[in-house]
Amino acid sequence: MTLKKYSLFIGRYQPFHSGHKQLMETVLKEGKNILIALRHTAIDINNPFTVRQRRKKIKKELVDWIEKGQVKIILIPDITEVCYGRGVGYGIREIRLDADIEKISATKIRKKTI
Repeated sequence: MTLKKYSLFIGRYQPFHSGHKQLMETVLKEGKNILIALRHTAIDINNPFTVRQRRKKIKKELVDWIEKGQVKIILIPDITEVCYGRGVGYGIREIRLDADIEKISATKIRKKTI
C-alpha cells in the first residue's frame, strides 16, 4: 500500500487571501499534494475569524484541488513554534512569490473587513 505524501502548510489564515492561495498553488502545480494545518486561534483583534469561517474560505478558494484529492485541511491547536531535529526525512523550503503578492498584508485585509 502506497501512502500519499504531502507538503505541509501551517497557518492562521486570518483571512485566507490571494497570497496564501498562490503560495499553495505553486506546490500543487508541481503535482504535489498539500496538507493545510489550520491553527485554532482564540478570537481577538488579530484573529477575528472563526476556524469555521476560515476553513470555509479555504475550501471555496481551493475547491478544484480539493475535488482532485490534492488538498486536505486539518485543524490543529494554536502553536508557538515549529521544532525539528536533524535528518528528519523531509525538506523545509521557502517559496518566494512576486513582490506585489508578498506585500499583501492580512492585517490590512482584516481592518477592511471588520
